[in-house]
Amino acid sequence: MRSFTSQFMMTVVLAATAGGTLPVTAQPAPDFYAGKQITLIVGAGVGGAYDQMGRLMARHLGRHIAGNPAIVVLNMPAAGSMAATNYLFGTAPKDGTVIAVIQRAMMLARLTYPGGVRFELAKLNWIGSLNREVALTVAWHTAPHITARDLFERELIVGAIAGAEPETTPRLYNSLLGTKFKIVTGYTGTTELNLALERGEIQGRADWALSSLKATKPDWLRDHKVTLLMQGALNNEPELKGLPSALDFIKNEADRKVMELYFTQKSVARPVVAPPGVPPERLPFCVARSWNWPGIRNFLEKQREPMSRLARFQARK
Repeated sequence: MRSFTSQFMMTVVLAATAGGTLPVTAQPAPDFYAGKQITLIVGAGVGGAYDQMGRLMARHLGRHIAGNPAIVVLNMPAAGSMAATNYLFGTAPKDGTVIAVIQRAMMLARLTYPGGVRFELAKLNWIGSLNREVALTVAWHTAPHITARDLFERELIVGAIAGAEPETTPRLYNSLLGTKFKIVTGYTGTTELNLALERGEIQGRADWALSSLKATKPDWLRDHKVTLLMQGALNNEPELKGLPSALDFIKNEADRKVMELYFTQKSVARPVVAPPGVPPERLPFCVARSWNWPGIRNFLEKQREPMSRLARFQARK
């Protein structure tokens, strides 16, 4: 698992301040991008963490590319980034003028929602990741859930985005851990889920990225509007010391492998990708050409059994 993560973890970190720089060692000819604009597709709704981080990238990226193109953000949230990734792979221009921030669930989409996938991961140009992530399971302050143990003893109604982790994570927890999540689908993004919490439509969220919670609702943490119940990632987050991990409740080694494979996505939490066929010199970050994709395929071959079990779990939904 560690060897896969080290290969798969994208090493480019976005310049988060005006004075930051990107570690680029080669640049495309300035005459191509001069006077042009790059469309940055965000495969998530407006207002959530994917959107906020994508717009942060858009503000700074252009001046790190020769020719200083303008960066324009286009939200394409349908089906948890499935629409955005399918568009990127299929009909998006292949000249370097379109890139995307997609939801990490797309890395296992062929297992979880095979009918909707119209892309091949290995043929996309993987540019970078904006951060790592840890999932939080939270309950609204009016819910009776106080600790992780309560998730196994009483039902928690959680909101979900079809095809994305707010839906797939509680299904996996119910199957492998024995939790009692009741999953309400139909929401399109973080903003809608938060409104549903405030309105009392749902009682919690099974998978809410820590960075998203801190960025979009810091007052909920400060004012104890939500109760943190459990964390989910390959490694415990030091900031969440004492908060149980989903891996603590795994019953056997086979289920642990499935859960660890699932959590691997969170090591590449906000993937930035480009369509296949883009000339390498036009990729915004030259490191995209150095990644060892065959190594990732080798890992997936070795993990065939846990992946097949994950696929069977998804088929039972």
